This record gives sequence, C-alpha cells and structure tokens, in this order.
Amino acid sequence: MNILVVGESCRDIFSYGECNRLCPEAPVPVFNLTKTLENAGMAMNVKNNLESLGASVNIHTNKNWKNITKTRFIDLQSNHMFMRLDCNDKQYNSCRIKKINFSKYDGIVISDYNKGFVKETDIQYICQRHDNVLLDTKKILGEWCKKAAFIKINSSEYNKTKHMLTDDLENKIIVTMGPNGSLFRGVMYPVKEVEIKDVSGAGDTFLSGLCYKFLLTKDIEESIKFANECATTVVQRRGVSTI
Repeated sequence: MNILVVGESCRDIFSYGECNRLCPEAPVPVFNLTKTLENAGMAMNVKNNLESLGASVNIHTNKNWKNITKTRFIDLQSNHMFMRLDCNDKQYNSCRIKKINFSKYDGIVISDYNKGFVKETDIQYICQRHDNVLLDTKKILGEWCKKAAFIKINSSEYNKTKHMLTDDLENKIIVTMGPNGSLFRGVMYPVKEVEIKDVSGAGDTFLSGLCYKFLLTKDIEESIKFANECATTVVQRRGVSTI
C-alpha cells in the first residue's frame, strides 16, 4: 500500500514537571521541569501512524517543520496542561504540488491545519487527480473539496461549516465527536469508555486508521470502526503517540 500525505508539520514537545507552590511575584504556579519528550506532529504524525499500520508513505510538507514547535507544559502527577507555547507558527511556506505524480499512489491523505501551506485550489487540484483522497481540514468547506472521497472534521469544525454544506458534501463528511465516537450519514459509531490521558494527535490517528482500512477494504463503515479503535488506543497514552 503506497500513500501520499500532504499537509503542514511541526514538532510536538511535551514538558512534564511538578507544581507545588505559587510564584511570589504573581498568582501563577511555579513549574519545575522534570522531563521533556518530543515527536513529529501534524501531517508528520499522520505519516508515522500510517507507517505503524504497515503502509509505505511519502510526505509533502513544509521543509522547515522542525523549526515550528508546539510546547505543552504538563503537571506530571495530575496530567493537567498549564499552557501551550507555539513558536514560528506562521512560518509555513506554500505548497507546490504541480510536479507530483498522484497516480502512483493508492491513496492521498490531506492533513490541512489551515496554516497557509495547503490552499483551497491545491486541495481541489489533488481531488481532481485521484479517486481516493481523504481530507482532514480546518477550512470552511466548499465546492473546492466536493471531489474528495471522504472528509473528516471534528464536531466544532462541523458546526462552523454546516451552513455551507450541500447534500453531496454532507454525504462525504465523517464527524469525530471525542468520547462519543463518530457520526457518518446520520449513524453514530460509538467508542468504548476509557480513561483519557491525552487527546493530542488523536484526530491524526483516526485519519490514518480510516485511510489505511478503507484502502484495504473499500468499506467505509468498517473503516470508521477501525479508526475509532485506533484513536481510542492513543488517547489512553500521554503525549502524541502512534498506534
């Protein structure tokens, strides 16, 4: 199975520590750093999840992704996140896709965080050149994505874009709803109740599982169930993890 991932990437950094007192200068906690973990995030996380499942993956992403960081400060004992510090988050270069031979891939995954790397015209161009494009986007949906095979968005994104949806778009949309599971064409696909430790990157894992299973089976219902299982697995771990 050969898959191309297109989208923005960054480095996810998790700084774990202890907070046992308040700062004397201001009513904020004093954070004592204990350990730091990091991994490739966003579209790179999709790539890593697909590879963990057994796919062969190429990625078309921003070359400066290692310089773009999202650092989360988390209490080690309670797992409470105090803040997230984003650096260089506006420095995504433009996507150049005209020279890509999309026909050599079994499927295309577009992981669009709406940072400027992938434009609506880029997504439209890709969808017109391949039958198996799975799109995850934070953009307001429109005619430019009507040729995507399926579109994954979360419930918040769905509420922002539902006023723009035509019937043909609505039929392509899979809405992820956190601990409630997923919604597709009016049918809920529930997930089992588990202890959630971190939802960071869960949407990337869902998208990866959905794409992998769909390319294997061409059964979207079974693919949603599998994607739910994949996402449920990773939310039980700290940080951004792969399947």
